[in-house]
Amino acid sequence: MPSLPESHYRAAFDQLPHAMMLATDEPRIMYINEMFRRVTGYHEGDVIGHRPSVLSSGVHPPEFYRDMWASLTSKGHWEGVIWNRRKSGETYPQWLSIYPVQTGEGRFYAGVFSDVGENRVSNESITALAYYDPLTGLANRSLFQEFLKARVTQGARSESRFAVLFIDLDFFKGVNDLHGHACGDRILVHMAATLRSVLREGDIVARLSGDEFAAIVNAGTSEELEHLLRRIFQALTSPVVIEGREFFLSVSVGAALFPGHGQTAAELLQNSDRAMFSAKQAGRGCARIYSAAESKEGMRTQRLTEALQGSLKLSPEEFSVVYQPQYDLQSGTMTGMEALLRWTHPVLGDVPPGEFVPMAEQRGLIHELTGVLIRRVLTDLQTLSSDNVGPMVLAINISARQITDGRLADLLAPFIRETRQRGWQPEIEITETHLMNLAPLCLQRLEEFGRQGVRVAIDDFGTGYSSLAYLHNLPVHVLKIDRQFVSRLQEGCRDSRIVTAIVAIAEAMQLEVVAEGIEDELQRRILREMRCHRGQGFFLARPSSWATITDHFLDVGQLK
Repeated sequence: MPSLPESHYRAAFDQLPHAMMLATDEPRIMYINEMFRRVTGYHEGDVIGHRPSVLSSGVHPPEFYRDMWASLTSKGHWEGVIWNRRKSGETYPQWLSIYPVQTGEGRFYAGVFSDVGENRVSNESITALAYYDPLTGLANRSLFQEFLKARVTQGARSESRFAVLFIDLDFFKGVNDLHGHACGDRILVHMAATLRSVLREGDIVARLSGDEFAAIVNAGTSEELEHLLRRIFQALTSPVVIEGREFFLSVSVGAALFPGHGQTAAELLQNSDRAMFSAKQAGRGCARIYSAAESKEGMRTQRLTEALQGSLKLSPEEFSVVYQPQYDLQSGTMTGMEALLRWTHPVLGDVPPGEFVPMAEQRGLIHELTGVLIRRVLTDLQTLSSDNVGPMVLAINISARQITDGRLADLLAPFIRETRQRGWQPEIEITETHLMNLAPLCLQRLEEFGRQGVRVAIDDFGTGYSSLAYLHNLPVHVLKIDRQFVSRLQEGCRDSRIVTAIVAIAEAMQLEVVAEGIEDELQRRILREMRCHRGQGFFLARPSSWATITDHFLDVGQLK
């Protein structure tokens, strides 16, 4: 079979969709194809016979090239993102693959590359490189990380400044669930196009995963960055119309500046992510620039969340229950107690309920937490003989989020049964601010509990926005006056008048009133004169273990 002329090989190589360069072992460039000329701007006369370093951008340190040659020697190939320079002087990223080729005339190297800095790439490039997101055409996480590493190296050498943005689409899961993934995909494509239109030439935007995007932007100061963030939010204010339906996008954005907020690619991406989390915590639809103080608080929250998840699943013995007695303020007789959960972590120590209970609500762990509370209370109740103990109210706190949870009835059933078997009254407390927003189904559930003999108490009453009409229709039996009003009780003061009004409202609606946080004799006396029914607080009795309660309070049952 006759061999093909060299001109045929050159013609074939010139049709390749990727740039190609052949170099000798020295190395010296010996051949380039047509796509090489298009991408780099260099012609044969500019580079043939020269070292490949003629293309170098100066971005990469010497050890980068040493590692490249070491990989060629040990593995027989090298591939990755490398920043080179066009003939015009512009630096750009390329995905480069280098392979050694052995012929009878000696050894040479073949380098094949594509310009991965292009915003739009062909389907063939996407398939071949797997470094672009096929839905949006943006760089994916892997390519973005390569860009960021190179930019950090370049910034360290030139002392240039830039910022990393971490952008998350708010409430995207709800859109997907309600309208389907096809609709969600079109929103993501719109989001990608909007970000590309807002960012400037030379900025890089990527889709990291799902509804998370990231960008590397030329912003050297906080002022420049804030101006860019305003442009992003302005661009997203217009509704997105899909199949005749309008969608209003909302994003949470976190930003980290190089080098002040991180000197490595990993630090910058992590800190921009933390800043984005701060934006979420601030209510979404806003931006936050990385703050070490906010990040420290965010990391503590995350550590607590992970610890809480682990403790609930693997170490429930870390949780205990204390009981705060409640007294009839007229007779001084102990009439009930509130069961309060405590958590002692082996590393974090005593974690306040004000931290771990809201966290459990936010992270979907409140059902498990309530389960631990009830199991601890049941264990204590089973040690109690009902022979010498009179009627008593036993109260536990329930999250309003649990009321529509079908598991709540089964969870409460043994607590209700064990409490009533001892002749006691089970009571569940729900915070006022949550109770006021309950749907009709929730109110029906509370009415069902009422029919089972369970009293419902509004906790922290006075801190919400109850209307008398709404309050009248709630299936509740007890109002608990928030401690902030009790703590400021004095003769004739404004808070005294507020408490008087609450007691009057309760009396008109035939509800019982419990005052929280009684700290001194004056507060107790004023509440008695107002004819408040029950009270609790450190002045009356501190929360105590079950053993202390049974040894002292249940036997004595009287205030001294």
